[in-house]
Amino acid sequence: MSNTLLRIYPSELKMPFELRKSNTGCIELVNKTDQRVAFKVKTTNPKKYAVRPTSGIVPPGGSCGITITMQAPKEIPQDYQCKDKFLIQSVIVQEGITHKDIVPEMFGRAPGRVVEEFKLRVIYIPANPPSPVPEGDEEEIADMEVDHEVFRQSMIDAASRQEYASGPQASHDKDASTVKPEVVKYVAENKKLQQELEQLSERRQSLGGFSRTFVLLVFLLSVLVGYWMTGRKV
Repeated sequence: MSNTLLRIYPSELKMPFELRKSNTGCIELVNKTDQRVAFKVKTTNPKKYAVRPTSGIVPPGGSCGITITMQAPKEIPQDYQCKDKFLIQSVIVQEGITHKDIVPEMFGRAPGRVVEEFKLRVIYIPANPPSPVPEGDEEEIADMEVDHEVFRQSMIDAASRQEYASGPQASHDKDASTVKPEVVKYVAENKKLQQELEQLSERRQSLGGFSRTFVLLVFLLSVLVGYWMTGRKV
């Protein structure tokens, strides 16, 4: 039901429920007009609820809070349901009207008078729920532990899949990486020895190709040098 005089929040009265303990709920009335609006609160179970205030005047554009206290229940209702309801009546009043002037007849039907009504049903909710801060901290820690465990397990699974996929090749690569420096060293030394052998082979081939000519030339030069030095001594 749409109201043009008052905006009522909430649209349902959520009342904390706890055995042998009274609890309180609140309603807020906001004047949507530029005139003064009088209101009156009624309930289907007046012995069970204490309403403060039960009536009043909301100034133009103003608001008013209503506190509703439920007596301590002695038993849990069937299906945890509540059949209690509240009725809020509102009507425009003239300047000069005060809270003391509000009477039940002001909310009666009359020509030229517009009386709006808004009904609220009562809904039971658990009283004293767990504190949100510690619960949030515990849930956050639990989530972190779960995330850490999931991450650790995912890493183990990934490693297992990698080991299964690579098989002996992965082990061979690991061994190869371990001996790689020594292999490189041996290969370098072997290459150096091969180069030296090739150089010696080239030298031997060169000496073998010109050995006779070289010996003859050396012999002739020796004879000439000896003859020249002998001639000078004489």
